[in-house]
Parts: sequence; C-alpha cells; structure tokens
Amino acid sequence: MAIASSNRANPSGSPEPRPDLPELPYAAWADTLDTLHLFAQIVGKVKLAASHPQNHWWNITFTVDARGLTTRRLNVAGIAFDIAFDFIDHRVVFRTDRGEVREIALVDGLSVAAFDLAVHGVLADLGIDVPLLEKPFGVPHLTTPFREDTEHRTYRAEYAQRFWRILTWSADVFEEFMGWFDGKSSPVQLFWHSFDLALTRFSGKRVEPPMSGVDPVTAEAYSHEVISFGFWAGDPTVTYPAYYSYAAPRPDGVERQPLSPREAVWLPDGSRSTLEYDVVRRAEDPRRTLLGYLQSNFAASATLAGWPTDELRSNWCPTSEHLRALARAGL
Repeated sequence: MAIASSNRANPSGSPEPRPDLPELPYAAWADTLDTLHLFAQIVGKVKLAASHPQNHWWNITFTVDARGLTTRRLNVAGIAFDIAFDFIDHRVVFRTDRGEVREIALVDGLSVAAFDLAVHGVLADLGIDVPLLEKPFGVPHLTTPFREDTEHRTYRAEYAQRFWRILTWSADVFEEFMGWFDGKSSPVQLFWHSFDLALTRFSGKRVEPPMSGVDPVTAEAYSHEVISFGFWAGDPTVTYPAYYSYAAPRPDGVERQPLSPREAVWLPDGSRSTLEYDVVRRAEDPRRTLLGYLQSNFAASATLAGWPTDELRSNWCPTSEHLRALARAGL
C-alpha cells in the first residue's frame, strides 16, 4: 500500500530504493563521539550567546545541512555570521557578512582544549568573540572544563561522516512526518547539550500546574504538553544508536500501548520508547519502518492524553486508514 513518502519520492509507484544507511557501532567511535560532542557544545554555547531567546530553547540548536551541521545566522556587535561543521571536508567554517571566511581543520589529535582556544582565536580575529561558561552542560560522563580537557582528542573522520549521513536521512524522514501535523511543531533540530536530533509536537495546552522543582532549562523546554521524537548515537549507558519517543507529561498506561515495529520497546516506567537504529537500517523499507514507529508513538500518547488528533492533521497527512496501517506495520 502506497503512503505519502512513496508517492512523493516516486510517482510511478514502484518500490523506493533502499537508502544507504551506514553501520554506526557505538564502541567503534565512542571516543570520537565524545570529542565531537564537546566540540559541538563549544560552538553551541557561542550560538546561545549570539542569538535571541526563543521558546523552548529553539535558538540554541543546530540544523542539519548538505555538508554537516550549521548554526545558521548569528549576530554579535552588528556583524552577522554563521559557524558550520563540514563533515565532507572535515572542518569547522566561520563566515561573516563582510565576506570573511576562517576554518579549523577537524583532525585526529585535536583536543577539546585546543579546539576551544582555536574557536576563540577565530572569533576574536573576526571581532565577534563572546564569553562562554567554559564547561560541558548536561552530560554526566563529560565534566572537564573545556580549557583543561586534553584527554578528548580522537577524531575518526569516517565515523563522523557516517553519523552526519544518518542525521541527514533521519531529518528528511522527520520532516515528512512533521508535515502531517497542523499544530505547533518544532523544527527538526539537533540539540548540542544532549547531541540528539529531535522533533516535537505540541497539543497547545500549557502544563498546569507549571513544573516545579526543576531547573529553568527544563521548565522552559516543557512548559506545554509535548510528544517528542528523536535520534541519538548512544552513550555509556545506552551503547547503541537508537530512535526514541516520549510524551510529557506522560499519559497513564502508555507503556501498555502497542508500537510498530515489534522490535520497538517501552522502558519499564513508560518514560519513553526506543527503537534500535540497526532495526531501521536493516528493514526492507527503512523509511516506512521509521514512519511507522513515529506514528505508532504519536497515536499511543496522543490518544491517551486526549489530543484532538483529527483537528491537528494537515492537508498533507495520509488518510486515517493509511495512518492506522502505518502504526500497525510490523506488529
């Protein structure tokens, strides 16, 4: 049965070719992942300092682009600029509206401390340097201040590029899924503190009473009812790349709702579900498999939370019959 993605990509109706989704074993590139995550935190903190606040911290995120990740346009002292991670030529590129271009090569052996020094050197040279809180945020196993971190210095270019290619493919599927929803939705964006690609749908309801006893970052992120979806590459406690979904607040009993495909699982407390990336990569139709996972999570959480799902469908959304089939696929 054809669905929106197949019709868009291949009007003839013939099967869509299997995408090239590379292997990304966590153990093979964990050191590179940590180093790259810390590089991203440094650049992300520059973006935080050089952008206007937006709801739910959307001003701080990176966008996946045709060569890597970009901050998009920033501004310091009336100078517009952007910073991009280029995972084809493996460099970080700084561009200003005055035509200036500077680069930092991403090479094995470049430590976090050296990268931090180089970033501030480039920014100072361009007249756009900003003070940062020079330590990692929100990563329990990465705590050394940037300027003291000479330990994290591994950069395996092959795996950095694999990671970006997975982000590129995943972002395209997320954007198709995003287009099915007519309510408030986040962009598809990468949060540098957790280093995950994310998409969030909103019911429109403010969380009442407001969250108490949490930090201001969390309070702003979850001021309204949400159902979120994402991809992350793994960490020391979850040693494999995976897709995830969760609702906040969590609907009672959501962990008993079926998910597609059958390999998707709820955590025992129902706080989120996960689907290993390798299940998607090896599927006969990876795109449909991921769309089915996203739709089954949305259907489970939105129904229990009482979202007006019929009112929140866009004109581009597949029919109810197609959505139900997609959510049941692989069960």
